[in-house]
Amino acid sequence: MNDYPALSLCIDGKWIEKASAGSRPVINPASGLELGQLPLAGEEELALAIEAAARGFERWRRTPPQARRDILLQAARLLRERIYAIARIITREQGKPLAESQREIMAAAETLDFFAEEGARIGGRLVPPRGEAVLMQAVTRVPVGPAALFTPWNFPLNLPARKLGAALAAGCSAVIKPSEEAPGSAIALARAFHDAGLPPGALNLVCGEPQQVADRLIGHPAIRKVSFTGSIAVGKQLGEQCARGVKRFTAEMGGHAPVLVMADADAEKAARLALAAKFRNAGQVCAAPTRFFVHRSLFKPFVEAFVAGAFGLRIGDGVVYGIEMGPLTHDRRLDAMKALVKDALACGAKLACGGKRMPIGGYYYMPTVLTEVPDAARVMQEEPFGPIAVINPWDDLEETLARANALPYALSAFLFTRDLAQAHELAARLEAGVVGVNHFSITQPDAPFGGLKESGQGSENGPEGLAAYLDTKLISLARP
Repeated sequence: MNDYPALSLCIDGKWIEKASAGSRPVINPASGLELGQLPLAGEEELALAIEAAARGFERWRRTPPQARRDILLQAARLLRERIYAIARIITREQGKPLAESQREIMAAAETLDFFAEEGARIGGRLVPPRGEAVLMQAVTRVPVGPAALFTPWNFPLNLPARKLGAALAAGCSAVIKPSEEAPGSAIALARAFHDAGLPPGALNLVCGEPQQVADRLIGHPAIRKVSFTGSIAVGKQLGEQCARGVKRFTAEMGGHAPVLVMADADAEKAARLALAAKFRNAGQVCAAPTRFFVHRSLFKPFVEAFVAGAFGLRIGDGVVYGIEMGPLTHDRRLDAMKALVKDALACGAKLACGGKRMPIGGYYYMPTVLTEVPDAARVMQEEPFGPIAVINPWDDLEETLARANALPYALSAFLFTRDLAQAHELAARLEAGVVGVNHFSITQPDAPFGGLKESGQGSENGPEGLAAYLDTKLISLARP
């Protein structure tokens, strides 16, 4: 069934199927076969996209907030109407099961709903004058300007929706660069926005050689805001480029989430919830739980329940009904999984299940559980970003907290306990931008999501995500 759309760039409201830098194939990770050819922007298209965003900003910033609200709400409605077609695009280019793709689309629509309403309520405040000559002092919030948005492949619709929803609700125009590995989802989102009535230039979409695109967009004086989701190494590089131009920068750069399971927790329930969270999207989730620290009294039942659940997962092409875990998105992740498991075993870890590529074609890797893994192992220090879980027993709480907080990553952390006082104390002491207690559902449109330390700068979603696209301006009016 040929249900993958023709790929194109979008510049100034025009869809471009051929570009000056040629094209590259988009691969279905379930089969390794080509889905389509993606046009790549060169210097010509990048210059046009920036110019269009600059013009689009002048028009969009003057559009009344209520009119902007209506367009975002209509785009959300279109996503819901097109959910089945877009879900197949996500699954075919990224690999996750259709059920997960549909949930991602619904989450994206809810995000647009939230920012539509939040953007219509952007307000300010009055500051009482301190002298008789001054009649009024007003604090206003104004859009920061054209934004460059960089999104990865693991959530190819929801992450662009987060950034575009906030930027457009604030009155900013945007040039978005989705991942070249999974571009069709963001293209479907851009079509929904334009079909909803977004004016030309307010949203432009380009793909290309990542370094060239980043250098061109961030280096241009018209771009005043940059938002990035991806690796720490790339995020640091983009942050340095933004600093040179004194440009607003928001970054979410991954994590390596610890999970503390206390002695009073329900081991089987915690394992069941952890299994679903760990292997969602084949573990390719920045906030996924990975380093499990389980009180020794619960270690055996927790591992047994977790491993039994891992063995029971239905794995295969995500377009097949009932599949619970799909392939990794590209073959590079297979090599990364192999290297991490080999290193852990060399360090003395035990392999409870998995640890191999699945012999069914495509980029499939078995759900893998490693136990009693020394801290020196790479998988304890590096985010695996794949279907690998590490489960270690603990005896001393202070030592375990220190291990949980030892890494430079601090995006998410989780805790399981029935003791409310202990929950409050440990949640405060875990170093992470988001802490889940007794559950893993930590993201929603009206709550901020962002990391501490090297996991990021700033937050997305919630009023905080909208504020990232607004400047504060004081207008002080005196008598003539």
